[in-house]
Amino acid sequence: MSIPPSRIVELLPALMRYARRLARDESDAEDLVQETLTSAYAHVGQYQPGRSLRVWLFAILHNSFISRTRHDAVRERHRTGTAPAAAEASPQEHSVRLREIAEALDRLSPEQQQVLHLVAVEGLSYQEAADAIGIPIGTLISRLSRARARLRAIESGEAGDSRPPV
Repeated sequence: MSIPPSRIVELLPALMRYARRLARDESDAEDLVQETLTSAYAHVGQYQPGRSLRVWLFAILHNSFISRTRHDAVRERHRTGTAPAAAEASPQEHSVRLREIAEALDRLSPEQQQVLHLVAVEGLSYQEAADAIGIPIGTLISRLSRARARLRAIESGEAGDSRPPV
């Protein structure tokens, strides 16, 4: 089984966007996409020709992120560290607004961020997004609804300063 490289190249920007949302770091996002492509290449025989290549790659990326997060959590228990300083926002109004949106998204739970990104940013259907992260469609719809409601509450100032548990 062979997948034309041009099909994968077309999907790289979307994979990078999702990886950035998950990893919250450009370098880690690039590593995650590389890991995804390496894994896809190694397991190309498992790709089913009728399945969406985009959904298949998003699923691999998502699972790689989960595995990496679990591995990092175990490693973090064995060492202490300090959080990096937050980047300063640009004085331009547009940059400030983008920062506010990013901060509002960061206040969502990781599960809500994932479904919102796949549906709202990447344009996956509910079923494709559910398949990509391996949850029932009803769960996806519920998370998406709660994510949208929480964003509305944050924007209107009704959400307070609470952040989701890590």
